[in-house]
Amino acid sequence: MLHVMVRQNVKDFDVWKKGFDENGSSRKMASSKGGQVFRALGDPNNVFVLLDFDDPDKAKKFIGSDELKEVMKKAGVVGKPDIYLMDEGIRTKV
Repeated sequence: MLHVMVRQNVKDFDVWKKGFDENGSSRKMASSKGGQVFRALGDPNNVFVLLDFDDPDKAKKFIGSDELKEVMKKAGVVGKPDIYLMDEGIRTKV
């Protein structure tokens, strides 16, 4: 499984979230199994998304697509997002 983490600044979280939700079918077609959305403490427009994908090739194609760039632009992403592709993590105990 491939994990994709995206950190992005957005103009308005609620507007961004609506655009993110509307793009769910495209993520699913790219083999996404879902994920989580986080907001930085003290800066609710600093957004982190962690998604899980079954097919790394489909995920990479989706991430680099013009469609995703347009969705992000319409949703109010400010500047270029930071995108990280990661393998399985290792769970640790405190």
